[in-house]
Amino acid sequence: MLLRNSKTIAAILIAMFIGSIVAHSVSAQSSGRDGQRARMTPLVKAVKQCRMSVVNLRGKKTVPDGDSATKTKQVNGMGTGVVIDSRGYVLTNYHVVQGVENIEVTTDDHEQTTARLLAHDPETDLAILKIQTERPLPTMKLGTSSDLMLAETVTAVGNAYGYEHTVTVGIISQLQRTVQVNDEQIYRNLIQTDAAINPGNSGGPLLNTYGEMIGINVAVRIGAQGIAFAIPVNDAMEVAARLMGNLTKSDVFHGLVAETIFVNDQPELTVKDVAPSSPAARAGLKRGDRITSINSKPATHVVHFQSALVGKSSAHPLKFSIERDGRSLDLAMKLKRGSANVSSVAWRELGVKVTNVSEKEMSGMHANYVRGLRVTEVRRNGPADEEGILEGDIIVAMHGWKTETVENLAFVLSEEIVKSHKEFMFYILRDREPFWGQMRVASRNSALH
Repeated sequence: MLLRNSKTIAAILIAMFIGSIVAHSVSAQSSGRDGQRARMTPLVKAVKQCRMSVVNLRGKKTVPDGDSATKTKQVNGMGTGVVIDSRGYVLTNYHVVQGVENIEVTTDDHEQTTARLLAHDPETDLAILKIQTERPLPTMKLGTSSDLMLAETVTAVGNAYGYEHTVTVGIISQLQRTVQVNDEQIYRNLIQTDAAINPGNSGGPLLNTYGEMIGINVAVRIGAQGIAFAIPVNDAMEVAARLMGNLTKSDVFHGLVAETIFVNDQPELTVKDVAPSSPAARAGLKRGDRITSINSKPATHVVHFQSALVGKSSAHPLKFSIERDGRSLDLAMKLKRGSANVSSVAWRELGVKVTNVSEKEMSGMHANYVRGLRVTEVRRNGPADEEGILEGDIIVAMHGWKTETVENLAFVLSEEIVKSHKEFMFYILRDREPFWGQMRVASRNSALH
């Protein structure tokens, strides 16, 4: 009996020992998982979410060698870009790719390819590239720079000194900074941060703790510690929308004017205006509609609309999801094919060549006009010349429509004005003073002279 009890006690002790080991192991695994979850901070999640939309840029560029005006040398350039369209359209700083003949790109998953410079704006130092890729790329989630707070935590991701996808953390030190880096380049309304931004970070994102881009890293203060700057995302996206708009086929018209507004500091893409009898009007779009998606992709900024138009023709309708008076609607807009070349039509019909005037350039000129078209050349004895339009004048409206972009002008010229040759009103700004007049497009015979 004693022997059986001893065996029983031994078995119990062994079972208890094994059970304690198993319990300790399970507890350790559970503790490890809890620890892993604790380490997954909002900042870690933010970087994990965005880094696939960040690309590293390299290339050789030609720069002046010393004080000689003719002597040059080649140096290795590096920078960062942000994917704003899944087809491979990337936003970066113009100084990163200026003068670079072969732009080499490395994605987050180490794919190596090349990119082409498509459009740029030297004044704001921003540029659009197109990556050569056959697969869709994740796009950066856009935030807002209208609600930024001093001491708010921010993160920079970029190709710092060639070390790909380097992550640094800091705070917002100040807002609305003006920084002059040389005689030609002045940046305005910048975000100041103490996040480490080094050569190679230029063109990369500055993120908030939600993983949303709130700025484009652009410059550092040479010789200083913890002083760096970024272009606010709201400003950067306005420029990006304009640059993407310049890539739209010149023979495609829609009659839709969209704008980004901020409701409770959150961006919303809204229909600002719709031209009568235009493709947008026929699709059922109305002023005040909030566009939530285009071709099943979320839309919050004008850049999303302009990106959707790039590469599209009259054979490619755009599908919109909108909100109107608390209701959700799905609409389809079939693009209209117009004149083959906007510039040639303006020259032929009006006798002018024009270029876009940015909102920044128009600032303070007139309360009713935020953009326009600057006249760069006037044909002698053409309709514009006969009405007294001069080189340097800014055309702000025509036939009741604001001419904020070349596309707006193209729409006016593609409709009844060109077809009927009737007189129409036009408005210009000259030396900040408004003028108006009446014009008739050239007849087919006179346009040939």
